[in-house]
Formats: sequence, C-alpha cells, structure tokens
Amino acid sequence: MSSDFKIFEPAVEYAPYACLAGQSRGRLYPEEETRIRSPFQRDRDRIIHSGAFRRLIHKTQVFVYHEGDYYRTRLTHSIEVAQIARSIARVLGLNEEIVESLALVHDFGHTPFGHSGEEAMQAVMKPYQGFDHNAQSLRVVTRLEQRYAGFDGLNLTWETLEGLAKHNGPLCEKGQFDELHVNLRRYNDRHDLELHSFASAEAQVAAIADDVAYNNHDIADGVRAGLLSMDQLTELPLLEDIIREVRDVYGALDSGREIHEVVRRLINLMVNDILSESRKRLSQLKPGTVDDIRGASRSMIAFSDDMKEFDKRLKSFLMQNMYRHYKVNRMSSKAKRVISDLFFLLQSEPECLPTEWQHPEIMSDVQMRARHVADFIAGMTDRYAIREHRRLFDASLFEL
Repeated sequence: MSSDFKIFEPAVEYAPYACLAGQSRGRLYPEEETRIRSPFQRDRDRIIHSGAFRRLIHKTQVFVYHEGDYYRTRLTHSIEVAQIARSIARVLGLNEEIVESLALVHDFGHTPFGHSGEEAMQAVMKPYQGFDHNAQSLRVVTRLEQRYAGFDGLNLTWETLEGLAKHNGPLCEKGQFDELHVNLRRYNDRHDLELHSFASAEAQVAAIADDVAYNNHDIADGVRAGLLSMDQLTELPLLEDIIREVRDVYGALDSGREIHEVVRRLINLMVNDILSESRKRLSQLKPGTVDDIRGASRSMIAFSDDMKEFDKRLKSFLMQNMYRHYKVNRMSSKAKRVISDLFFLLQSEPECLPTEWQHPEIMSDVQMRARHVADFIAGMTDRYAIREHRRLFDASLFEL
C-alpha cells in the first residue's frame, strides 16, 4: 500500500481497540487497494463471490438436504451469524466489515453432511495427519479457491486470516507448532498469524455469534422436524421461563409461531448477556489498541458465568435429545458411509477423480494424495456427494 493512500473509513466512531482498515497488516501477495472499498470490504466481497460460499447453500448442519426446504443450511446459518455478529459489533464500536467477513467465511472448511460428515472425514484421515474443519477453512481461502490470475486462494487480509484461524482462542504456545494441524502449520510458515495469541475482538464476536446462532436455530429446526417438543424444552430453566412468558402474553399458539417467539427472546437474552459481560471485561482491561486485545490473558467477548453454564446445558440437551435422535442417527450413519466409501475408493483408485483433480505429482505420494482426496470430498455439497456415491457404487447405473 503506497504511503499516500488513504482508506475511507465509514462514518462511525470506532473503539480504540477496533480493527481499522487503514492499519491493516496487508495481504500475503501485495495488491493495490482501492479508494471506494476498504481492504476488509474487499475481503467480504471476495468471500461472497467465491465458489466455496455458493456451495454452502447445499451443505447442511443436522438434516441432509432433501429432508426439507425450511431447515438451515450452512449458507443461511452463516448469514444469521453475520446478522447477530454485526449487531454486537455495532454496540461495542467494532469494525462490522471484518466481523461480517469472518461470519460468512467461518464454515468454508466443513464437509458435506454436517457433524457426521466431519466425524467420518476425521476417521479416514487419521493416518494422514488428520482433518480439522477450521484448518480446512484456512486451506480453502489460501489455496483451494483458484479464481485469480496472480495467486491461489482469495489473498485475504492478515486480520481476516488471523480471525479465521484462531477465532476460538490461541492455538499453541509461542513457537510451539508441533501440535497444530498441518494445514495451519504450513500456512503459518509462510505468513505468521501469531497463533499463540488471541484474535481481535471482531473475530471473538464472530465466534460467539456462531454459538448463539447454531444453538438457537437447531432448537427451532428440531421442533419443526418433530425431534423436540416444547415440553422437553421446559427441562431447561431459562427456556421454561421464556416459554411461560410467551404463553402468558399470547396464549395458545401453533408450534411454528411459539418456537419463533421463544427463540427470538433467547437470542436477545444471550446477546445482551454478551454485551454486558464484554463491556465489563473491556473496562477492566482498558485496551488502547487491537494488540492489547490479542495480548490479553482471556477472551474479551464472552458470556457471563451463568449464561456460559446455560449454554453448556443447552448443548448437552441438544446432544441427547436431537443430535442422537434415532432419525438423525440413521441419516448420520448413511452420511458417514458415503464419506468413507468415497474416500477409500478415490484414495485407492485416484484415476476415478475428475480430470481437473488428477495431478501426477500428487497421486504418486500417499500422504499428498489423501489430503488431495480429502480436499475434493470436503468441498462437495450434500447432494453432489450422494450423486457421486451413486455413480461410483450403484452397479445398476452407468452414468459418468
């Protein structure tokens, strides 16, 4: 970036510890920036225009794509995360542009079929340095997206890549990279993301907004699917209070309206709790710069202890009553077989990969080939994975 270049920051008052576009550490491959869009706006635009973003529309979290049109997909989930995250960021004086970028990109590394697909991929990749969806997200935006003439990946800013890599907190002690996933380690060797420290407050907002969104929206989808009942939800004290309030105000409602009223109130409570706790932590730290946030001893954006305990109980409730429901287990069992079948066949018979995925220098090395096959499968949508499995394993079909 030239010394006389000026970023036109939005007309808002940022907190002193916010990520400012004019102070960005730049990109791995230097590019001339523009006056009409900040570097973080360009990051967001590149994310939205990527193939990985479009594929999120047919990647699901709990329900396989053909189970129904109204269940959340990775795409609708990411948009909902962005909405919650921007609301939090605006109140705290943080940069909404980078918050939105991180919310929209955070699920790029997820396999088809949600959690069950990732479990299957982790199992088959265990002998080959493992699989981690967060590390895979970084690999997607730094290598696998191949759109630009001058570089692989999207060449996002350091701040966006930092937030993507360590949105859940520090990944290692300073200089101790041995336990990091290979995707993180290899990229960090080229472009130091300071994986020993916390990420910016913006990245922390995107991470906790993800938590708020998927818990609440899994509740709504679970009720819609008939896997959860309102009576079951009253097992959790906070939800019991909210359900009672909704019924006191509106009386008897159909289940769709009732669960919507419950979820919107719970999201509001969780967001207000985050704002209260985060303001308390920030007032104690008194950060003057974003680097003060990175160097803190704990996350600055967080739930209170009471809400953290509720969040823990809610996750346990969903695990027992929804994610392990026999109907979900049946879908998960099929999904895992699709992933493992595809992996073992393509690993042993790489000539079955599409032509553009066949690279002799990769195919001859078993470790590189396994990573390459994992990249191919992880990038699939649910329906593409099902179709590929049918093409390769159904002997009655001979479509190419």
